[in-house]
Amino acid sequence: MPDLQEKAHLFHQLHRSGEILILPNIWDPLGALLLEDMGFPAVATASAAIAYSAGYNDGENIPFDDLVKKLKDISDRVSVPVSADIESGYAQDNEQLQRNIRQLIESGIAGINIEDTDAKTGSLLPAALQCKKIETIRKTAGNMGVSLFINARTDVFIKANPGGSTEDQLKEAVKRAHAYQAAGADGFYPILLQEEDAIKEMVQAANMPVNVLMVPGMPELSILRRMGVARVSLGPGFLKIAMNAMKQLAAKLKAGEGTEEVASNNITSDYLKMLVNKK
Repeated sequence: MPDLQEKAHLFHQLHRSGEILILPNIWDPLGALLLEDMGFPAVATASAAIAYSAGYNDGENIPFDDLVKKLKDISDRVSVPVSADIESGYAQDNEQLQRNIRQLIESGIAGINIEDTDAKTGSLLPAALQCKKIETIRKTAGNMGVSLFINARTDVFIKANPGGSTEDQLKEAVKRAHAYQAAGADGFYPILLQEEDAIKEMVQAANMPVNVLMVPGMPELSILRRMGVARVSLGPGFLKIAMNAMKQLAAKLKAGEGTEEVASNNITSDYLKMLVNKK
């Protein structure tokens, strides 16, 4: 899979270029084409955006075959690398995970997010078990000739122990970052880590590219860039913004207003046709 390997190699380079990689997550080919047209060097999906837009709750509720088809539809339409949020891997065991990773790579993706929450129980997996999953993914991708970018997400800051301090969470997250890297991870995603000092400490301690999620209270991009954050994601942020715009206009239309907003929209049919006809 030489073309995919080239994309995977590029995706690795984007995390170590010295420039922050902004990935405003999408859920369909049109959104991917829009970002590619605007010059974004890579695109990524968000599991929540993929699920909600298809009418499912997040949490591996969308059928895996449907997810793979959506990823293939996206990766087939753009030339830039595509990274997929695969939650916990949609697998009951590592044998099934191996089969799933093969299908995901065959869909054309160059990277994944894999989280350390147990999909069955909703609890945080022991680090040793998550390392086995990462090792399985790395070996499977390697056997296919693709240096898949494995972005190891930890849910330490979601699954906080009652009374646990941020310092304790940070220590656990750093310990997992080192373990996941030794298992074959390429990047670390401590989701919901948002305090500036804690992010700075994580970047310095992780010893690999760190991904943060843009949430309320997050430092500005210029500050994150200075701290050495490698990657910033929006999660389902774009989907929420799009739905909010639709909801506001729908409310105006319901009240007998809104014709000016429709008439003045600078996203024209010709622009959309240009996007979908590029490839």
